[in-house]
Amino acid sequence: MSTAQPTSTAQPTGTAHVVGGGPAGLMAAEVMARAGVAVTVHDRMPSVGRKLLVAGNGGLNLTHSEDRARFVTRYGASAGRIAPMLDVFGPDDLRAWCEGLGEPTFVGSSGRVFPQAFRAIPLYRAWLARLADLGVRIETRQRWTGWSPDGALRFTGSDGVPFEVTADATVIALGGASWPRLGSDGGWVEPFTARGIAVTPLRAANVGVRVGWGERFAERFAGTPLKNVALTVHGHPGRVARGDAMVTTGGVEGGPVYAIGATIRQALDADGRCDLRVDLRPDLTAAQLEERLARRRPKESASTWLRRAVGLDPVGTALLWEAAGALPATAAEAAALIKAVPVEITGTMPIDRAISTAGGVAWSEVDDDLMLRALPGTFLAGEMLDWEAPTGGYLLQASFSTGVVAGRAATRHLGCQART
Repeated sequence: MSTAQPTSTAQPTGTAHVVGGGPAGLMAAEVMARAGVAVTVHDRMPSVGRKLLVAGNGGLNLTHSEDRARFVTRYGASAGRIAPMLDVFGPDDLRAWCEGLGEPTFVGSSGRVFPQAFRAIPLYRAWLARLADLGVRIETRQRWTGWSPDGALRFTGSDGVPFEVTADATVIALGGASWPRLGSDGGWVEPFTARGIAVTPLRAANVGVRVGWGERFAERFAGTPLKNVALTVHGHPGRVARGDAMVTTGGVEGGPVYAIGATIRQALDADGRCDLRVDLRPDLTAAQLEERLARRRPKESASTWLRRAVGLDPVGTALLWEAAGALPATAAEAAALIKAVPVEITGTMPIDRAISTAGGVAWSEVDDDLMLRALPGTFLAGEMLDWEAPTGGYLLQASFSTGVVAGRAATRHLGCQART
């Protein structure tokens, strides 16, 4: 997309309604408005972009700088559908778009990409100003309730009065169900299924998991990070996630937990439990650990031995005790346990505590342009499609990318030429 300030003085060549004022919906609105389409955005909240603003509380991780081959794999089973959309609007395009709004980006030490302001408000305000310059009309406190028999969009206003609107093209971008207080409550599922559109059940993704910690461990270590660990699900050795995991009163959460969330759910679905393995020293082999641990001093306590020999901190030592019922006595036993501490997961936290949602409208229901096969002229974008990704910029990137794809496709549907 062009980084120049986009203004459109052409007479509108069609009308489009965007349902949902998150990143995907607003991006679709911008794309269409730049082509001269008269666009109205409808959102049920008092203002649009609320989830974007909340994401900005953590610095607004927009995308990631890793190579494309690795980037695409982050979308798991949906990588084949997301990849072409990253070709249309990828990480470099998103960074250029931000710069065009006066918000240059930078790459953090982890490879994640952030605006230089390190918050969402400047970008958000500049974006709303751009949309206003393009003539995009934003209507808030309007809840979408489905379609009329003749295909009109049905809404209920803040006064409780229902009304209908018709458009030449529609983009629906209503998110998942993980942020009900910000507007993403999954209320769109029923109207879609009533229309005969297949929806994969919405489930919590990028969410903490439940572990039945002992009372003493939970009281002492809730809020303490397990630093630089590697997590795997037993039986799935190829899926390894590294980083800092946070102990909570009822379980564990954090980036590495989220990264293998789909594998955790698969195990829970199959057996009702998931055997997580925690490698407390992923940079050392079991043999290297055993060699260091073999130099135990006479009369040295187990906790002092583990701390001195391999740098195990109190939470790591306590985790060994929690898993085995006692600290290991020999170097070989300690090395083996440190490399694969078993932690039994009994479930995930509820969806309203999740960062994002898995599931959504089945890919079979949309074509390559994200148009609903059952409703020509209606396009989908964002998290309401059946894809998921870990945190790290991948969620926002795919939301923006699908918004661009849907916006361009809707523009072509109207016989307009998207400006790129």
